[in-house]
Amino acid sequence: MNPSADEIVRAAAHWIDRGIRLDTRTFAHELGISRSTLFRRVGNREELLGDALFYLADRTMAAAVRQWERVEGAAVRNGAGELRCLVVMRDYRSAIAGNKGFRRFLDDEPTVAIRVLTDPHGRVQPRVMAAHIELLRRDVEDGGFVPAVSLESLCYAIVRLGEAFLYSDVLASRAPDLEAASTLLAALVEGRVPTTPL
Repeated sequence: MNPSADEIVRAAAHWIDRGIRLDTRTFAHELGISRSTLFRRVGNREELLGDALFYLADRTMAAAVRQWERVEGAAVRNGAGELRCLVVMRDYRSAIAGNKGFRRFLDDEPTVAIRVLTDPHGRVQPRVMAAHIELLRRDVEDGGFVPAVSLESLCYAIVRLGEAFLYSDVLASRAPDLEAASTLLAALVEGRVPTTPL
């Protein structure tokens, strides 16, 4: 085998998804390459973890968007009046929170996980932020809402608030409360607290 960088990242994402600790020596051996080749192609362990975690996040976001499109088509709001981006973000967070491999990574390596996931200059948070900006931009362009601040500022707040709730068990020894996160994010995006629970 002579895997490309993309193939290595996908394989690492598969390990994380299955709940297998990403030991670079074992991982490189399974791929049939040396650790030095692994490093040259994808960087150090935390860089590889970042790329693999973003790969999983990106697939999860794409699945949430496809789910909306299957049910609602090109509509910006559903029958209950919920904005497309809010429903997609809720489904995205729910899928991440329910991913057993991801939760095992958080449980087994909390310090590394938080560092990789929340580093503003790392391989996860800036790309997750960009994906959220694109998600909200679609709703702005399609006439769904007009944000009170720039999309960049709004998405920074959305992503950081989402992290606080999604990783609350690691950050603050609290069980994640995704319903509260959805309510607060809806208030943040639309400037009002939803009248019905999300």
